[in-house]
Amino acid sequence: MKITQMIATLQKWIDKLPWMLVLVFSMVLGLAPFQPEPHLFEKTRMLMAGTLSRPIDIFDLFLHGAFPFLLIVKVVFSLIPKSDA
Repeated sequence: MKITQMIATLQKWIDKLPWMLVLVFSMVLGLAPFQPEPHLFEKTRMLMAGTLSRPIDIFDLFLHGAFPFLLIVKVVFSLIPKSDA
């Protein structure tokens, strides 16, 4: 399977996801816990500082960052014109 076919398949799958689902999960998981500081911000700061080393912290970064990343990919894919070929 060529890379362009893989991207097209991924784009079709992401296009089928409802916007509201992706938005809600992005807000809830991306900002949880709300106090004292969202994990996504804390883990990103740790990554930039070079202190993100514990496995639980790395898991937290992926867990809390997955849906915001998916939202960004969905937005980018929606801006790319679809080819009919």
